[in-house]
Amino acid sequence: MSNQQERQQQDSAPTSFDEIVETYSNFVYNVAYKMMGNPHDAEEVAQDAFLSAFRAFDRFRGESRVTTWLYRIAVNAALMRLRREKRRNSLRWVGMENLDVPSWDASPEPSAMISEMGEKIQEGIAMLQPELRAAVVLRDVAGLSSREAAEALDITVSSLKSRLHRARVLLRQHLAEYAPRR
Repeated sequence: MSNQQERQQQDSAPTSFDEIVETYSNFVYNVAYKMMGNPHDAEEVAQDAFLSAFRAFDRFRGESRVTTWLYRIAVNAALMRLRREKRRNSLRWVGMENLDVPSWDASPEPSAMISEMGEKIQEGIAMLQPELRAAVVLRDVAGLSSREAAEALDITVSSLKSRLHRARVLLRQHLAEYAPRR
Protein backbone atom coordinates (compact mmCIF):
# COMPACT_ATOMS: atom_id res chain seq x y z
CA MET A 1 0.00 0.00 0.00
CA SER A 2 1.40 3.45 -0.92
CA ASN A 3 1.93 6.23 1.61
CA GLN A 4 -0.90 8.21 0.04
CA GLN A 5 -3.35 5.28 0.21
CA GLU A 6 -2.32 4.64 3.80
CA ARG A 7 -2.89 8.31 4.72
CA GLN A 8 -6.31 8.33 3.03
CA GLN A 9 -7.31 5.17 4.87
CA GLN A 10 -6.10 6.60 8.18
CA ASP A 11 -7.91 9.89 7.67
CA SER A 12 -11.42 8.72 8.39
CA ALA A 13 -12.70 11.15 11.00
CA PRO A 14 -11.84 10.01 14.53
CA THR A 15 -14.52 10.50 17.14
CA SER A 16 -12.32 10.85 20.23
CA PHE A 17 -8.80 11.74 21.21
CA ASP A 18 -8.25 8.16 22.45
CA GLU A 19 -9.11 6.97 18.96
CA ILE A 20 -6.55 9.38 17.49
CA VAL A 21 -3.84 8.08 19.84
CA GLU A 22 -4.72 4.47 19.08
CA THR A 23 -4.87 5.01 15.32
CA TYR A 24 -1.92 7.35 14.86
CA SER A 25 0.63 6.49 17.58
CA ASN A 26 2.92 4.62 15.14
CA PHE A 27 2.50 7.39 12.59
CA VAL A 28 3.55 10.12 15.07
CA TYR A 29 6.43 8.01 16.41
CA ASN A 30 7.73 7.42 12.86
CA VAL A 31 7.67 11.15 12.09
CA ALA A 32 9.46 11.85 15.39
CA TYR A 33 12.03 9.12 14.73
CA LYS A 34 12.79 10.46 11.26
CA MET A 35 13.28 13.93 12.70
CA MET A 36 15.29 12.93 15.77
CA GLY A 37 17.23 9.91 14.49
CA ASN A 38 17.06 7.83 17.67
CA PRO A 39 14.33 5.91 19.53
CA HIS A 40 14.72 7.62 22.91
CA ASP A 41 14.30 11.16 21.56
CA ALA A 42 11.55 9.97 19.20
CA GLU A 43 9.53 8.58 22.11
CA GLU A 44 9.86 11.84 24.02
CA VAL A 45 8.91 13.89 20.96
CA ALA A 46 5.91 11.64 20.27
CA GLN A 47 4.75 12.09 23.88
CA ASP A 48 5.19 15.86 23.59
CA ALA A 49 3.30 15.82 20.30
CA PHE A 50 0.35 13.91 21.73
CA LEU A 51 0.28 16.17 24.78
CA SER A 52 0.13 19.20 22.45
CA ALA A 53 -2.50 17.48 20.31
CA PHE A 54 -4.59 16.73 23.40
CA ARG A 55 -4.42 20.38 24.45
CA ALA A 56 -5.46 21.49 20.95
CA PHE A 57 -8.01 18.74 20.25
CA ASP A 58 -11.01 20.95 21.00
CA ARG A 59 -9.75 23.44 18.38
CA PHE A 60 -9.29 20.80 15.65
CA ARG A 61 -12.15 21.59 13.26
CA GLY A 62 -11.37 19.03 10.60
CA GLU A 63 -10.42 21.68 8.01
CA SER A 64 -7.23 19.69 7.34
CA ARG A 65 -6.70 15.96 7.47
CA VAL A 66 -5.84 14.38 10.80
CA THR A 67 -2.47 13.27 9.46
CA THR A 68 -1.60 16.80 8.32
CA TRP A 69 -2.59 18.17 11.72
CA LEU A 70 -0.50 15.53 13.50
CA TYR A 71 2.47 16.02 11.14
CA ARG A 72 2.51 19.70 12.02
CA ILE A 73 2.32 18.99 15.75
CA ALA A 74 4.96 16.23 15.65
CA VAL A 75 7.38 18.25 13.51
CA ASN A 76 6.93 21.30 15.74
CA ALA A 77 7.60 19.18 18.84
CA ALA A 78 10.76 17.80 17.21
CA LEU A 79 11.91 21.26 16.12
CA MET A 80 11.38 22.63 19.61
CA ARG A 81 13.45 19.81 21.08
CA LEU A 82 16.19 20.26 18.49
CA ARG A 83 16.35 23.98 19.15
CA ARG A 84 16.61 23.34 22.88
CA GLU A 85 19.51 20.96 22.30
CA LYS A 86 21.21 23.43 19.94
CA ARG A 87 23.14 20.73 18.20
CA ARG A 88 26.58 21.95 17.23
CA ASN A 89 27.10 19.39 14.52
CA SER A 90 25.17 20.80 11.58
CA LEU A 91 25.68 21.34 7.87
CA ARG A 92 25.65 25.03 6.97
CA TRP A 93 24.78 26.92 3.80
CA VAL A 94 27.95 29.00 3.55
CA GLY A 95 30.20 29.48 0.54
CA MET A 96 28.24 27.06 -1.63
CA GLU A 97 28.43 29.18 -4.81
CA ASN A 98 31.28 27.23 -6.43
CA LEU A 99 30.37 23.81 -5.08
CA ASP A 100 31.02 20.86 -7.39
CA VAL A 101 27.88 18.82 -6.71
CA PRO A 102 28.25 15.12 -7.54
CA SER A 103 25.73 13.27 -9.66
CA TRP A 104 23.24 10.93 -7.98
CA ASP A 105 22.69 8.85 -11.10
CA ALA A 106 21.81 5.30 -10.23
CA SER A 107 24.51 2.73 -10.76
CA PRO A 108 24.73 -0.87 -9.57
CA GLU A 109 26.59 -0.99 -6.25
CA PRO A 110 27.35 -3.85 -3.91
CA SER A 111 24.84 -4.18 -1.07
CA ALA A 112 27.49 -3.23 1.50
CA MET A 113 28.03 0.10 -0.25
CA ILE A 114 24.27 0.71 -0.42
CA SER A 115 23.91 -0.04 3.29
CA GLU A 116 26.82 2.25 4.10
CA MET A 117 25.31 4.98 1.94
CA GLY A 118 21.97 4.61 3.73
CA GLU A 119 23.75 5.20 7.02
CA LYS A 120 25.57 8.18 5.53
CA ILE A 121 22.25 9.63 4.31
CA GLN A 122 20.72 9.25 7.78
CA GLU A 123 23.81 10.86 9.28
CA GLY A 124 23.54 13.76 6.83
CA ILE A 125 19.83 14.27 7.51
CA ALA A 126 20.55 14.33 11.25
CA MET A 127 23.16 17.05 10.68
CA LEU A 128 20.83 19.36 8.74
CA GLN A 129 19.43 22.45 10.41
CA PRO A 130 16.01 21.59 11.91
CA GLU A 131 13.97 23.50 9.32
CA LEU A 132 15.79 21.83 6.44
CA ARG A 133 15.56 18.42 8.12
CA ALA A 134 11.80 18.80 8.55
CA ALA A 135 11.36 19.58 4.85
CA VAL A 136 13.43 16.55 3.78
CA VAL A 137 11.73 14.19 6.22
CA LEU A 138 8.21 15.21 5.25
CA ARG A 139 8.75 15.40 1.49
CA ASP A 140 11.48 12.89 0.68
CA VAL A 141 11.26 10.36 3.50
CA ALA A 142 7.56 10.36 4.45
CA GLY A 143 6.46 10.92 0.86
CA LEU A 144 4.08 13.82 1.38
CA SER A 145 3.29 16.01 -1.60
CA SER A 146 4.85 19.46 -1.64
CA ARG A 147 1.48 20.97 -0.77
CA GLU A 148 0.96 18.59 2.17
CA ALA A 149 4.49 19.10 3.49
CA ALA A 150 4.21 22.89 3.22
CA GLU A 151 0.87 22.79 5.01
CA ALA A 152 2.31 20.60 7.78
CA LEU A 153 5.18 23.06 8.24
CA ASP A 154 2.88 26.07 7.90
CA ILE A 155 4.97 27.55 5.08
CA THR A 156 4.38 28.24 1.38
CA VAL A 157 5.13 25.62 -1.25
CA SER A 158 7.86 27.86 -2.67
CA SER A 159 9.49 28.12 0.78
CA LEU A 160 9.35 24.34 1.07
CA LYS A 161 10.99 23.93 -2.34
CA SER A 162 13.73 26.37 -1.37
CA ARG A 163 14.42 24.45 1.84
CA LEU A 164 14.43 21.17 -0.05
CA HIS A 165 16.91 22.52 -2.59
CA ARG A 166 19.30 23.76 0.10
CA ALA A 167 18.98 20.51 2.06
CA ARG A 168 19.55 18.34 -1.00
CA VAL A 169 22.66 20.29 -2.02
CA LEU A 170 24.04 19.93 1.50
CA LEU A 171 23.26 16.20 1.52
CA ARG A 172 24.93 15.77 -1.86
CA GLN A 173 28.02 17.49 -0.53
CA HIS A 174 27.94 15.24 2.54
CA LEU A 175 27.64 12.19 0.26
CA ALA A 176 30.25 13.33 -2.28
CA GLU A 177 32.62 10.44 -1.54
CA TYR A 178 29.90 7.92 -2.46
CA ALA A 179 28.68 9.53 -5.67
CA PRO A 180 30.75 9.55 -8.86
CA ARG A 181 31.83 12.94 -10.19
CA ARG A 182 31.06 13.85 -13.79
